[in-house]
Parts: sequence; C-alpha cells; structure tokens
Amino acid sequence: MTKQPKVAIYARVSTDEQSVDAQLRDLRENTKNRGWKDVQEFVDKGISGSKDSRPSWNILWDDEIQKGRVNVLLVHALDRLGRSLPHLVKIITTCVEKNITLISYRENIDLSTSTGRMIVGIFSVLAEYELSMIRERTKAGMRAAKARGSQIGQKRRYFNKRKATRLRDQGWGQIKIARELGIGVGRVNAWVNNEYIAPDQRDAE
Repeated sequence: MTKQPKVAIYARVSTDEQSVDAQLRDLRENTKNRGWKDVQEFVDKGISGSKDSRPSWNILWDDEIQKGRVNVLLVHALDRLGRSLPHLVKIITTCVEKNITLISYRENIDLSTSTGRMIVGIFSVLAEYELSMIRERTKAGMRAAKARGSQIGQKRRYFNKRKATRLRDQGWGQIKIARELGIGVGRVNAWVNNEYIAPDQRDAE
C-alpha cells in the first residue's frame, strides 16, 4: 500500500473583500482526485503578496516546509506564493532541496515532472536576470547622484578624538568608546593603534 503524502494547501487573497472559496474548492477537488487524505490548509486573507509577513504562510514556511514535514505544496497559482520572481525561485529551490513536490493548479506545474523541473530552470535564469538588472539600475542611480554632487550612503559621523582620549586615559576599551561616541569600532581601533598616545608616553616626550 502506497504511503499517503502529507499535503499542504496554501491559498491567499489580497483584500478582505475577496474570497478564497474558489481557490480552496479547486485545490480540495484536486487532492480528492489524487486520493490524498492527509491535507492541511493554510489561508491568508486580506494579505498582499508583496508583504514580507503573511501569518499563515510564515507558519507553513517555518514549521512545515523548512523542516521538511510536508511532501506536497499545492497552490492555486504561483503568484499566491512569491512577492517577486527571486523570492518565488527561493521558495521553489527550497522545495526541491527538501524533496517537496510543488504543484500549481492554474499553471499546471508539477515539480515531480520533467516539464516542471525545466520550468524551474527557466525561472532561475529569469530571476538572476532580474537581480542583475536591479543591481545595474542601482549602480547607474549612484553614478548619477555622485555626478550631481549628492551624498552617497550615510554621512560619516564625527569622531570626537578629544573625548576619546579622555575616555581612553580613564581605561575605557575600544568597544565601549565606540558605543559612547556612536562610531564604528574599526575607527576607534585605527585611532588607538596609530594616533593615541598613552599618558606615560606623553610625559616621556
């Protein structure tokens, strides 16, 4: 007797006015036709796909998918899952690594088939292309801002070396001094190694 797979259904709508009933009806019928009985349902209602935090999805992702506790992830459409193409590819890749079969009802995609795996490969290429385009646009924007004389990144905070010297003379460590002055530890370390002169050495000079 073939062991029953553990199936997770995920359904989502973006607004409270929308209903998940149609999605769930199709997905329940799909599992019934396949003879699957061990089925859990995870539903997010009124949650945009662009949001990082989706309560039911977070539970499904953290407790079931990441821990490999499900065998099949069934969704009505791929756009119910990822907030972007790279995010969707990450989900698909994780499913592959965890030996979870991802099935999309509307697109008729099944990762257990050779066609499904080919589509995943295409998605991966497109996701990498999208990321490269984003990086290139970011670099172009920074170059344009620099040409206009705009500040790139956060402004470097003032290093109060007089106060740092006083604190160091009192026996403060570099980490504590950095926290007090609100600057990086690396800047304090460089100052101690290259500029700071201990009191006894000052007297010697």
